[in-house]
Amino acid sequence: MSHTVGIRQAQKQKTRQALLDAALDLLEGQSLSSLGLREVTRAVGIAPTAFYRHFRSIADLGVALVEEALGSLHPTIRTTVSTAGDGEQRVARAVELIAGHVDAYPAHVRFIARERHGGVGPVREAIRGQLARFAEEVKEALAEDPLSAGWSDDDLVMLAGLYVDQMLVTASLFLEAPADDPRERQRVARTAARRLRLIGIGRRHWLDGPAGDRRTAP
Repeated sequence: MSHTVGIRQAQKQKTRQALLDAALDLLEGQSLSSLGLREVTRAVGIAPTAFYRHFRSIADLGVALVEEALGSLHPTIRTTVSTAGDGEQRVARAVELIAGHVDAYPAHVRFIARERHGGVGPVREAIRGQLARFAEEVKEALAEDPLSAGWSDDDLVMLAGLYVDQMLVTASLFLEAPADDPRERQRVARTAARRLRLIGIGRRHWLDGPAGDRRTAP
């Protein structure tokens, strides 16, 4: 009996993943707000009513896609922040990791870039929540760096947000650069490196001005 239940669960999970994959393919050419339930089930080869065994709505499916897409981005962001080496090595490694992630998961990156400000409220909220969690994790990693000595928690959150936002912008730019145009990809890489370097310079001098004065004031 348990064997039969296990087979059914595996089949259910397989169908659920097929729905996610089909939706992601269909979203290559449209936004989630225009995606129809029948389109997705037709692509998978199941009855429209069977969709509701896996998701409550297209918006619910979209939220699941957010979890899948940003789950694949999670290791990249953590590794980017914690990469060892001097400043230039860290910047170069960060850009390399982002470019590699885009090459590996282009459909996921495109989905997040489009739906971050799209018309489906629950999906926008899911993306916002995931990015807030990324920023919190990045903040924790930054707090362990000696460069962060004397920084307030609020300022570390702000810095983490800058890094996460820049990684997303860089991913979008790599996505738009033609794969067969190495010069354009190099231009994107140079721009991304300069922006990360600028954030790093600001970080090193943040406590030199009014921010530092606030922390040393009685």
